Amino acid sequence: MIPEIAAVRVQPDYRLLLEYENAETRLFDVTPYLDRGVFVRLKEPKLFAQARIAFGTVTWPGELDIAPETLYLRSQPQ
Repeated sequence: MIPEIAAVRVQPDYRLLLEYENAETRLFDVTPYLDRGVFVRLKEPKLFAQARIAFGTVTWPGELDIAPETLYLRSQPQ
């Protein structure tokens, strides 16, 4: 079972520092997604900086989100 995300911190170079309820910290690189579909909008730094936790995952205005499974499985432990 994937732990719940407790906090997200936007990092330079389109990365997200994710803190999980089980005290894990992981780093997710969003750059591979920035040329795909709706995620192109996240290239705008002001929008990317608005990352928040909602509904168990990271979300942005405009109904943008990344699946919690993707965030966990494709991130690097810190």
